[in-house]
Amino acid sequence: MINTSYRRTDARLGEFAIRPLDPDADGALLHSWVTHPKASFWEMKDLDVAAVVGHYRAIADSTSHEAMIGLHNGQPTFLLERYDPAAAPVGKTYTVQPGDIGMHFLVAPTDAPISGFTRAAIATVMAFLFTEPSVRRVVVEPDVRNAAVHALNATVGFRVAGTVAMPTKRALLSICGREHFEAATSAPTHSESRS
Repeated sequence: MINTSYRRTDARLGEFAIRPLDPDADGALLHSWVTHPKASFWEMKDLDVAAVVGHYRAIADSTSHEAMIGLHNGQPTFLLERYDPAAAPVGKTYTVQPGDIGMHFLVAPTDAPISGFTRAAIATVMAFLFTEPSVRRVVVEPDVRNAAVHALNATVGFRVAGTVAMPTKRALLSICGREHFEAATSAPTHSESRS
């Protein structure tokens, strides 16, 4: 049985869950996701499987960065990374506050898209992040050209803080406070299950 860290039920789409990522067991799957043309903003399109595994092993060994797999009705469908912004390049672009956590999010490519899936998946990610009582704000830094992600982020309460220079991109720094997520989604952040 999969060790599930978090799960919630979407009234229309069913069960979403988040579990720890295993770099070796999940490596080939992750490679197919991060090298897909739709994941171009992840800047990993030229990596082979071994390099992707190595990348996620390094995250697994980190004390300030963690990666997880998101499931929809038991099937892996999205990738989540959470990290300490003070220990990451984004921390040099704004004043990190106590309770800030950084987040990266990627939905797996599919030939059978489901209406509303991506929003339900990111709402799951956000609700999961806010189950940690110490988390007050979620910080993201997508590429300024990634208009689809900016629109998606807005649907769960992110507010643009400004354009910032990152090592490999110009990013749209956006921040979502707990209260902004709850207002955007009408979802309290304390009622989901963690196991």
